[in-house]
Amino acid sequence: MNFRMRLRARGLALAGLVAALGVAPLVPALARDTTTAATSAIADDTSQPEARPPLIDTSALASRNAFGGSLLSPDGRHFAMQVLRDGKALVAIFDATTKANISTISLGEKGDRTVEWMRWAGPDKLLIAISMPAEWKGEPIRATRLFAKDLTTNQTYYVGRKVPVVEGDDVIYVAPDGSYLLMAIQKDIYSYPSVIRFELAPDGQETEVQFPREGVWDWYADNVGVVRVGTGWRGKRLRIFYRKDAASKLELVDKLKEGDEESRYWDVQQILAGSDLGYVLDEDDDGRVGLRLFNYATREVVETVYQNPDWDVETVSLDPQGAPRAAYYTDDKERVVWFDEDLKRWQAGLEKAMPGQDIEIVSIAADKSRMLVWTGSPSDPGALYIFTPAERNLDLFAEYRPGLFPAELAVPKPVVYTARDGTRIHAYLTLPRGREPKDLPLIILPHGGPYGVRDKLAYDDEVQLLANRGYAVLQPNYRGSDGYGSDFEELGTGQIGRKMQDDLDDGMDWAVAQGIADKSRVCLVGSSYGGYAALWGVIRNPERYRCAASFAGVTDWASQLRFDRQYFSRDGSRKWRARIVGDEDGFALDSVSPYRLGDTLTRPVLLAHGKKDTNVPFSQYRKMEDAAKSTGKLQLLVFDEEGHGFDKPEDEQLWFDTLAAFLARHNPAD
Repeated sequence: MNFRMRLRARGLALAGLVAALGVAPLVPALARDTTTAATSAIADDTSQPEARPPLIDTSALASRNAFGGSLLSPDGRHFAMQVLRDGKALVAIFDATTKANISTISLGEKGDRTVEWMRWAGPDKLLIAISMPAEWKGEPIRATRLFAKDLTTNQTYYVGRKVPVVEGDDVIYVAPDGSYLLMAIQKDIYSYPSVIRFELAPDGQETEVQFPREGVWDWYADNVGVVRVGTGWRGKRLRIFYRKDAASKLELVDKLKEGDEESRYWDVQQILAGSDLGYVLDEDDDGRVGLRLFNYATREVVETVYQNPDWDVETVSLDPQGAPRAAYYTDDKERVVWFDEDLKRWQAGLEKAMPGQDIEIVSIAADKSRMLVWTGSPSDPGALYIFTPAERNLDLFAEYRPGLFPAELAVPKPVVYTARDGTRIHAYLTLPRGREPKDLPLIILPHGGPYGVRDKLAYDDEVQLLANRGYAVLQPNYRGSDGYGSDFEELGTGQIGRKMQDDLDDGMDWAVAQGIADKSRVCLVGSSYGGYAALWGVIRNPERYRCAASFAGVTDWASQLRFDRQYFSRDGSRKWRARIVGDEDGFALDSVSPYRLGDTLTRPVLLAHGKKDTNVPFSQYRKMEDAAKSTGKLQLLVFDEEGHGFDKPEDEQLWFDTLAAFLARHNPAD
């Protein structure tokens, strides 16, 4: 299959965009040498060059993708994407043929308003869901709102209730012609949601089509817009309400007791109008999640559409008629299984055209006449192309990070080691280029979460920074991580600071036993839960680690759980606490909370936090600072305008610069 690639010289393809938006980073790449990139992506350690790569400037690593979230309109004529300019969040809409920017929507400061998702309503209306800071009983939270951009009138308007709500972006159905949508609205964190029909027009009419039902937190509509299913936990049972059509009464059809085999995981994907059938993601008897055709009236599986023998199905995409188009799972990388034969053929053709690259068909026109395609690898941030199958034309739009060069980046690889209790732990090891993989300084980099999250074999700025500075980097998917089955995730229940921490220590021992790492030169670095694990590691086992760096880490679990209650229903809060604490008699959260033992700190710690964090509040930082300040081991870094991550490139660069200097001082690579 021959593809014609139009790869223009830097500075030409997006000149119109740069002029319109003033976004300096949005420039196209030089014509990409995909052969070189592919060779770099698949090379093993022994084939890496002897010479060390130059130090990558942290401004390039922190430049962030200037755009993301690309989405084609149903007719393929336009596409929208999120754009970052001078710390502000924008949504830009482009002509898919000429690539000209035809509209730009400003959402204000990115730290204040974050795009949560986008979706087209018909060919000419773009829905944009945002989150923003709010307060609930004096505590900071994030509320969601929905806006629409009409390309025919060039108007942007609010879609939702005129009274304050906490959740205002839970869209459960959009009319294909873009005339209206259905949205579940939650007034506050303790109120059950109702479903409102909103006409998609400025000051459009709103009609309540489903009143709140006690115990129902989630509503689902079928593929013609009839509310058919409601679910929610009440007490210790998952209650399921169902009706077969608009004329029928919503009935309670099942109450699943918490812990029942069939209630562990059940996720509505689609309900088909005119029948009791639809699609769900559902666990089998072995706890493996698959895509299944399901009878909602009888609650019986009709057939399994797709199930991977080793990995959970994570998401599903549907075609315009509501039938499954593809299933997605992750082994080490994100994978797709196409049910659509055309798309399966085009995926294979693209992979053949760009060997060694990861290929993702990002967005598809309803008639499949045009697609957006991303290519990249764990050592290449990637590029976005516009693909027109009928013309065999793959047209470069722009590189995501033109200031970085794959030939200078390190290549992560998957590894597996065995924890002390026999549990197999999957992880990713990144070795610095140009250095013998022997007795290297090691960084253990645990992911956040901790539950329902995992690391993948994908490009990561922080990993590349550390590897470029001469460190081996190990990213363990410790017990409790997502993607390895419910049994593995359940192993993490009640094990924060204990067996989950053992998994990190055992990863260090594995790297030392392999001869890769020098056991006297190991540090922990992490963010969110990973920041907690870094702090706890140097307090719990100071003999193992030379230092730790924590961004937005939890330091007091008891107060963090009190803070978390605002995001859950009463039963949800109870279940979350049970997962953190476990069922061991006599276990106290204080025994694994770093600030409680802060005055015993003997290793250097870089402690950083954003004052606007609404996930792990800034008070967690203050507790640790106060507890450990007498030790003289803390280096402090506060970001006044950041939250639970970095929105401003200059702040992320400061974190990278500070982290690199901290590690060079306390665990030098040379």
